[in-house]
Amino acid sequence: MLNTLTITQAHIKLKAKEISSVELTQACIDQIENVDDKLNAVVHRNFDRALEQAKKIDSEGKFEHTLTGIPYLAKDIYCEEGVPTTACSNILRDKDYIPPFNSTVTRKLNEVGAISIGKANCDQFAQGTSNETSCYGHVHNPWDLERVPGGTSGGSAAAAIADECIFASGTDTGGSIRQPASLCGCIGLKPSYGRVSRYGVMAMTSSLDTMGILSKTVEDAAIFLQTVAGKDTLDATTSDRKVPDYSKCLDGDVKGMKFGIPKEYFIDDLDNEVAESVKEAAKTLEKLGAEIKEVSLPHTKYGVAAYYIICPSEVSSNMARYDGIRYGHTENAKDLIEYYFNVRSAGFGDEVKRRIMIGTYALSAGYYDAYYRQAMKVRTLVRQDFTKAFEDIDALLTPASPIPAFKIGEKIDDPIQMYLADMFTVPASLAGICGLSVPCGMTKNNLPIGLQILGPQWGEETIFKAGHAYEKAVYPDGIAKPELK
Repeated sequence: MLNTLTITQAHIKLKAKEISSVELTQACIDQIENVDDKLNAVVHRNFDRALEQAKKIDSEGKFEHTLTGIPYLAKDIYCEEGVPTTACSNILRDKDYIPPFNSTVTRKLNEVGAISIGKANCDQFAQGTSNETSCYGHVHNPWDLERVPGGTSGGSAAAAIADECIFASGTDTGGSIRQPASLCGCIGLKPSYGRVSRYGVMAMTSSLDTMGILSKTVEDAAIFLQTVAGKDTLDATTSDRKVPDYSKCLDGDVKGMKFGIPKEYFIDDLDNEVAESVKEAAKTLEKLGAEIKEVSLPHTKYGVAAYYIICPSEVSSNMARYDGIRYGHTENAKDLIEYYFNVRSAGFGDEVKRRIMIGTYALSAGYYDAYYRQAMKVRTLVRQDFTKAFEDIDALLTPASPIPAFKIGEKIDDPIQMYLADMFTVPASLAGICGLSVPCGMTKNNLPIGLQILGPQWGEETIFKAGHAYEKAVYPDGIAKPELK
């Protein structure tokens, strides 16, 4: 089945003319049509346009770039010219918003000939932890259809591991790539903040949002980052640091590398099976020649609290543009105030409204110093913890999620419990460092567990090196896949 190929495997076959891009694209389309009624991972299908693009690429016969002719799904917050992009929110869906431009990531993928076949379901405006806040309905975990895939890039993660695409783009603000990658059993990359342009990707928390990938191998994640990373004049937060050749670090050799295990991540709330799997992963790296040592990140326990002040504060600002006039749903009203009220009440979901209200309160006169300013001070302390730790080690090994995938509806009415599911991913986001989630085992209920490898800012080569070595040692024939019929 061609849709099960990795980027590298597909590229080799395309270049050798063993398969065509049309055949590869059609295989992914067929898989979507066969299984997505169970998953609900794809919210817009761009099949005709994708096949036309594939035919053009085949006729030219040039597969010089590794991503040329490779079909992928884009999270439904990446603007794509001429393609409906709704952030899985009724405020845009009801008005059929179709962007007149491409995001920088989309443009770069287009330039090398990657083929977008549709949009992946996500939490509304990337706000959620379980992919249950989408206006299109929740996504189902391919390993257990009664469980969540994680959020907010749950559609991308489910689609990637279910072979509905060769890879899927996602975004990570507080763990929205790494956590669903862990819960669905695929690879998830969160690059350093500023490594990839945010231009044209609908903003949630501008100081935290990062653009990444859900893939089948670490090598595929490296190929993606190599393609889309770099300075962008349209995004002032991008770095002008040279993008390294990430393929050179994929040598499987971790001898002499030093990995830290932060004691603050192994707490009472951590599921026992998750803890044991992560510890076994550390032992595997140790057997490969790495050194493992315990480290401390003392301000970890404040990470979630700080994040859920900073994030809603920026949400309240970024969501202000969706007023039904410039963008968004339209409602009847007797005056402008009622119009705004009706539009945003009908268009936004509960989680978006909750974050807008929390953020507006935290930024209001009299409360800014008490909440937002204090949260930013904590953010600095969290960043300093990581900086100090990386003076003695190359990377950190932690769980990506404290628990395996939970049941759909289990936590949706308890926002605090939902937010705590991000406790191991949020600190790295606050610090702006890079992270990689790699499958590291299964629970007795056959649910995936993810190992999170954290590196310093601009340390993607380090986490790729470690992740690739672990992957090849444990999954020489590829990561495990769910059986979908």
